[in-house]
Amino acid sequence: MNFGQRSSNETGNGGLLDNGDPHIREVVRPTRTLAMGNSARIAIRAKGRILFIDAVDVIAVEAKGNHVLLLHTSSSHMLRESISTMEEKLNLHGFVRIHRSVLVNAALVEEIHLSSTGEYVLRVRGGREFTATRTYKKNLRLLAQLWIGIENFASE
Repeated sequence: MNFGQRSSNETGNGGLLDNGDPHIREVVRPTRTLAMGNSARIAIRAKGRILFIDAVDVIAVEAKGNHVLLLHTSSSHMLRESISTMEEKLNLHGFVRIHRSVLVNAALVEEIHLSSTGEYVLRVRGGREFTATRTYKKNLRLLAQLWIGIENFASE
């Protein structure tokens, strides 16, 4: 065996889906991490330090001009990053775009209700509410893997 390569058992996927294609390994690794319940650690620069936070503890990300506000369960951090870049980075970790300036952690959404304006309002753990605009209504389907008794929710 070439020492630069690992067998499927050494990579931890038990041989499943391993046909030698490196693309498969790239897809399986993050998927396996999510399925195993392991949270991604996010490194951020804040006040001259680098902080490590778990993605599961991030409630939402809000655009604020040229920055984003990362709302953590116990604090918040202003980062010089675009909302689009944050969406790309956090997409695989359960974050869903619900507004042109808001991403929410799908695991922390507890309730959705329809407002009088036709927009959906999401309540996350801790009571904070975020509005999902009509443009991003289709993304609300990504908040759960199974929908029971709600066939026409967020359709159109």
